[in-house]
Amino acid sequence: MRNLRLHLRKIGVIERAGSGSEVLLAFLKLGLMSFGGPIAHLGYFRNEFVTRRRWLDEGAYGDLVSLCQFLPGPASSQVALSIGLARAGYRGALAAWIGFTLPSAVALVLFAYGASELEGRTAVGLLHGLKLVAVAIVAQAVWGMARTSCSDLQRASIAIGAAVILLLVGSGTMQIAVILLGGMLGLWLCRGASEPAARGTLPALVSTPVGLRCLATFFLLLVGLPLLRGSWSSNAVALVDAFYRSGALVFGGGHVVLPLLREAFVGPGWVSDDAFLAGYGAAQAVPGPLFTFAAYLGAVARPAPHPVVGAVLGLIGIFLPGVLILLGTLPFWERFRGRARARAAMAGINAAVVGLLAAALYNPVWTSSVRTAADFGLALVGFVLLLVWRVPPLLVVVLTALGGIVLANV
Repeated sequence: MRNLRLHLRKIGVIERAGSGSEVLLAFLKLGLMSFGGPIAHLGYFRNEFVTRRRWLDEGAYGDLVSLCQFLPGPASSQVALSIGLARAGYRGALAAWIGFTLPSAVALVLFAYGASELEGRTAVGLLHGLKLVAVAIVAQAVWGMARTSCSDLQRASIAIGAAVILLLVGSGTMQIAVILLGGMLGLWLCRGASEPAARGTLPALVSTPVGLRCLATFFLLLVGLPLLRGSWSSNAVALVDAFYRSGALVFGGGHVVLPLLREAFVGPGWVSDDAFLAGYGAAQAVPGPLFTFAAYLGAVARPAPHPVVGAVLGLIGIFLPGVLILLGTLPFWERFRGRARARAAMAGINAAVVGLLAAALYNPVWTSSVRTAADFGLALVGFVLLLVWRVPPLLVVVLTALGGIVLANV
């Protein structure tokens, strides 16, 4: 049995021996410490589940990231849900979502009640230190994924080209276009670089009938919620419809959903512009997925149900489309990537994702965090601690945050 488990690990198959509580605790820890936005989250996940826990290998993780970059919704949360699904089934998926989402959702609801205001140099330094943690985490992710996904001239060239394009035109639409272009170039350039198909069993937990039902539900809600809202005067239905449409139509990560949410909530007067911007600032300061901004909006929207009810509806409404489209795609994704030409395309896509991460390392992660030589030094220390010394990320978060406080008070 032990030899079988070692063989499964060697070929990249995830060993589905975990429990829901194990997944919950793992993602709760990440939900408490994952500062820096969706790109940084992918770095945290890689360090925790590929490097440390070895729940999946680098190839399976890269393919999973590529899939979630294709789909609408919060990519980092979709990756988290998929890892939980593979480890402990649907209970693991639910546990991963709750653990990763709950800390930031609670913090933003408290902020909506006015219980969470940060002032003074110490608080500013703390938040700045946490941004520098994101620089170290993303740099580690780029380094690690580049070593495995860009190990030859062809894939390295695709990654560099993708990074240059995204640095020049960094829109959410361009991200999708660059990933598609990476796949087409992979078909042409990476036929000899594609890896064996048997690297993971993520989609095995989602049958084709379940996937089809999820896809049908996704489109049914997308069309049906506006009709229900028009025929039934209910604040709760209106809230869920606004959140669902925003979550279903966004590509490119959590930041891209903000203009859609602003149009949906500030436009009709449910939330004032000042309150919206204040919540956006708070969402940048807490760990976890940026989509939990919906909890804040659901709590402060007027007229609306009770603030806590509004927060819960916001979270369900904005995350549900991404969950449905992910579960609906997984069975077909496994069949797709099991073909030789598909693996060549995936090699190009994975290289393009490295370029996407590299571009994001510069903008917005680097440009919004590193302002002085001291900032660069602190981020560099965090990077070396993670990559060379293999210090636990939580300790690196604490040390870098303390460094940010010291820099703000000198």
